[in-house]
Amino acid sequence: MGFARTCSVALVGVEGVVVEVQADLEPGVAAFTLVGLPDKSLTESRDRVRAAVVNSGAEWPQKKLTVGLSPASVPKAGSGFDLAVACAVMGASERIDPRVLADIVMIGELGLDGRVRPVRGILPAVLAAADAGYEQVVVPECAAAEASLVPGVSVLGVRSLRQLIAVLTDEPVPDEEPDDGRPDPLMAGLRMPGVGAATGMHGVGAAHPHDHGHDLADVVGQLSARTAVEVAAAGGHHLFLEGPPGAGKTMLAERLPAILPTLSRQESLEVTAVHSVAGLLPAGKPLVDVPPYCAPHHSATMQALVGGGQGIARPGAVSLAHRGVLFLDETPEFSGQALDALRQPLEAGHVVIARSAGVVRFPAKFLMVLAANPCPCGRFSQRDDLCECPSAAIRRYQARLSGPLLDRVDLRVEVDRVTRSELTERGARGESTAVVADRVRAARERAAARLADTPWRTNSEVPGRELRSRWFAAPGAMDEAERGLERGALTARGLDRVLRVAWTIADLVGHDRPDALDVGLALQLRTGVPRGVPMAIGALS
Repeated sequence: MGFARTCSVALVGVEGVVVEVQADLEPGVAAFTLVGLPDKSLTESRDRVRAAVVNSGAEWPQKKLTVGLSPASVPKAGSGFDLAVACAVMGASERIDPRVLADIVMIGELGLDGRVRPVRGILPAVLAAADAGYEQVVVPECAAAEASLVPGVSVLGVRSLRQLIAVLTDEPVPDEEPDDGRPDPLMAGLRMPGVGAATGMHGVGAAHPHDHGHDLADVVGQLSARTAVEVAAAGGHHLFLEGPPGAGKTMLAERLPAILPTLSRQESLEVTAVHSVAGLLPAGKPLVDVPPYCAPHHSATMQALVGGGQGIARPGAVSLAHRGVLFLDETPEFSGQALDALRQPLEAGHVVIARSAGVVRFPAKFLMVLAANPCPCGRFSQRDDLCECPSAAIRRYQARLSGPLLDRVDLRVEVDRVTRSELTERGARGESTAVVADRVRAARERAAARLADTPWRTNSEVPGRELRSRWFAAPGAMDEAERGLERGALTARGLDRVLRVAWTIADLVGHDRPDALDVGLALQLRTGVPRGVPMAIGALS
């Protein structure tokens, strides 16, 4: 009787559980039994592993073989256990010393010819192994760079099972045939077909700073909207842009990621883990270090937005936009169920999805930008009568955005129609992305210094009770906002959000604490009601 064990990792969302892969050989009729709550793709590994072992030059044991995945109560999905199963079987048949395998975590799928192909979720799997105290990890060669992002772990990248056997038995490592320059068909399994298109993901691997293809200076006019975009980036505040078609709402949203600061090391690992699980990591760039931009189509379902799917849930748009921007264009056209599902991630910064296969938790701390037309035809305005929509149709269209959802949006700006003079005027470009990004970075640094001893890093994260009890505005600065609360124009949550925005404006301007002008601009950006406050950040300093 032979026995051997090694380890692999089962992913539940973006969190990993180290699984012990045990192989036991007993005398009897040759059979291969796999136990431990495997899914369909893992059950099929019996045939893949047998063919890979034989085609790698090793002998398949002709005995009763039982492979157990422990803990048995954790659902196991995917083909990433193939490598560990193959090595455990060869350890039980004494082709490999079982003592060598015990403390190694192995992740990878096997082709029938013995090649080791990559799987999704390498980074979170290696993070889970490191947290469990393992120091040696074996991964596919093309995923070694991603696995090496985790400090304190020795990573071995192998191209084939034959190479791994040679390394573990101290035999000469065979040379594999070099690639012929064509795309590797094994890499196709890393990407889930259609995921990028369905969620509106693009530019994840784009170079930053600063995306010269999307410069703020290209936006004509729109001083109020440009100020709102800058405030949103500096404090992490959600933004609602309302205006006619062609006014520049999408242009402003596309330029928002470029003025956000680059991600810290911890934030980059969080974002990379989500995109690795989703199969959206760009080729040749294992670490996502710029804020992602996700713009799903208005026909997206609730599962596409918050996550879901059959079996173990996959991350949705809110998680793919983690630490970046989620842009919902034509927001009233989204289903009400999908929009209401955004309330939990907006408040909690994560989303919890319950399915029959288990409960998963995905991070979802994003900056949301909503864009909408004022009416079905898009031409409704208080200044002219170009709109032909009945008043009842306008009310129904605007009512598609629920009050509870809009109450969680800090900034609401009306984007005006661009005039002929603004469009044809020469030499009147606004500030560039680089200039605004520098101001945003300085504001973020001021906020981080003020919040250094707290669990928060941006003004939008600070609870209202802390703002009211620890960081005070200038005397009398909040009088107008408090009168709005008494009149019912602001809710208690709305008052807290005005104070958060005022602190962000103060950080942009360089004030020690918000004054009456800062709060006035915050109120104007929150309610959309003009209050005679200069809209340019430079005019407040």
